[in-house]
Amino acid sequence: MKDFSHPAVSSRRAEFRTFGVEEEFLLVDEGTARPVAVAETSLARSPASGRRGDSTLTLEVKQEQLEAVSPVCSNLGELAAAVARGRARADEAARSTGARAVALATSVGRHSPHTVSAPRYLNMAEQFGLTLKEQLTCGLHTHVSIASPDEGVAVLDRIRVWLPVLLALSANSPYWQGKDTGYESFRYQAWNRWPTAGPCELFGSAEAYHRHIETLLAAGVLLDEGMVYFDARLSRQHPTVEVRIADVCLEAAHTVAIAAVVRALVETAARQWRAGRCAPQVSADHLRLAAWRASRSGVEGELVHPVQLTPCSVEEAVQALLAHIGPALRDYGDEAWVRKELGRILTDGTGSRRQREVMKGTGSRKAVVADAVVRTHLPIPPPPGMQAGANLLAGAMLD
Repeated sequence: MKDFSHPAVSSRRAEFRTFGVEEEFLLVDEGTARPVAVAETSLARSPASGRRGDSTLTLEVKQEQLEAVSPVCSNLGELAAAVARGRARADEAARSTGARAVALATSVGRHSPHTVSAPRYLNMAEQFGLTLKEQLTCGLHTHVSIASPDEGVAVLDRIRVWLPVLLALSANSPYWQGKDTGYESFRYQAWNRWPTAGPCELFGSAEAYHRHIETLLAAGVLLDEGMVYFDARLSRQHPTVEVRIADVCLEAAHTVAIAAVVRALVETAARQWRAGRCAPQVSADHLRLAAWRASRSGVEGELVHPVQLTPCSVEEAVQALLAHIGPALRDYGDEAWVRKELGRILTDGTGSRRQREVMKGTGSRKAVVADAVVRTHLPIPPPPGMQAGANLLAGAMLD
């Protein structure tokens, strides 16, 4: 396993920031390895949660997917428990219709997805044609609390150079329509067919951000503000920054680690803003190149260095990331656990590597999906704030 550990001393108390995640899951038939259109039926049969503050299930644009939304969490232990419960609830709902919920960012096999019969989605289907018809991708969205829109936009301006590294660490979509694409995250390629997807330029202020959104809407292409699909944006519904670049992770522990990194990025950016440090002057074109490289390579090849904007190894990119957010991670008490989990991702690979390994060993899409179902519900090593033995939670929820 890659070793990113080192002794460190906490520098200051971190600003208290709550956070949470939204994970999108494919609903699949284990027998055929193909997605199945059972989302609305699965959700209707899902019992209401009896736990206060539990994860909730919601529909997405396609009948072949469900989304689990975590409650607001204060520490990694709370988030790990919520992620495990959310995955278990999604799978329980899917099994009520004979399907399984699996953390794959694209389907392993061929598919012809079906749009959920909500007026907004049907309108999107009419307006965006094949882009919406073929859209079946599952992402990970991380929300982190902010004190104000001005702080939020200052954060967006300062975290943008680091987002491609998150895409590389989460890569979990090598297949599209039954074929190996050669990409570690083909979801990102498919997602970027939407007109506002991807990186954006610096904003400088909340006023400029909202003015930019208004000009996009005034062009008459987007149906509403919900279709502003930047890699990171201000949430419309919550006082949060929402980072949207990542694939849904095959393993729950990867989700928790990336969420911890996002919270530390937000805290680090807010500190820089308060200290009067300018945001990195990097163009959206450079960021688009970096994200494309992360989508292509994942953790299997070179990335674009977040600061130097030149080719570098994935280890160099992650080391730079950890050096950047190290003080915030230490102040939250997350550093040792996050370093260990990121080292494990670099050693063992992301979900894309695992899918390809199973495919190479078996030649079977069914085997890839069956393995992914198991790995979706692997127990999470206890992070700070989770009591000993809580790593059994994911498995216990499936009994």
